[in-house]
Amino acid sequence: MKAVCALVLLVLPALFAAKAGEPVPASPQVVRCESRDMLRVFCAMDVGNGVELVRQLSEQSCIRETSWGVEGDAVWVSNNCRGEFARRQSSSRKSRRVVRCESRGRIESCPVVLRGAPVRLLRQQSVLPCREGRSWGYDRNEIWVSRGCQGVFEVGAEDGTGFVQTPRKVICESKSNRRRECGVSVERRVTLVEQLSNASCREGETWGWDRNGIWVDKGCRGEFSAD
Repeated sequence: MKAVCALVLLVLPALFAAKAGEPVPASPQVVRCESRDMLRVFCAMDVGNGVELVRQLSEQSCIRETSWGVEGDAVWVSNNCRGEFARRQSSSRKSRRVVRCESRGRIESCPVVLRGAPVRLLRQQSVLPCREGRSWGYDRNEIWVSRGCQGVFEVGAEDGTGFVQTPRKVICESKSNRRRECGVSVERRVTLVEQLSNASCREGETWGWDRNGIWVDKGCRGEFSAD
């Protein structure tokens, strides 16, 4: 009798849900796939609607079609890329394709398949400035950095639609009242979102910007939005 009651309890909610016509949304499947010793590894998952990298777990950059991709009914990783991947949802927003590239003083090349796609500096991570054409740039299948530039770069769409059009937040700080440059590619404008310092941040006097990034001076510290 207990078994029958348990069965009824399990079936009734399903019947009511079906009657109400309210399907339960399925959460996207997340698969962890890891390459070690530079080997290529295949991880089975649902790839029917496409796959996107939702979290990089490795220090080594995970670059689509270079160190990860989709083949058959699996996602593959190589070159010590380790990450978490999910089936792309039809309603999900367009995600950024990013590459981390670092120079320790000399020229470094970071391979990436561009196929004519543009590249811009998303976030400078070094104290030394990253300036396009001087300390960073890109060619057909690589992004290069030099003179101590370390940054995260965004690769645009191959179909010519450009980059993900959402504001990029940058924290830039003048310490010991010294001038500091924070590299980020600027297309239209930069706005001060929040002043983080006691010293005032006044555009044109203690902070400003050009197409290569943001500068701060005289103790100004702030969060900026670059478009």
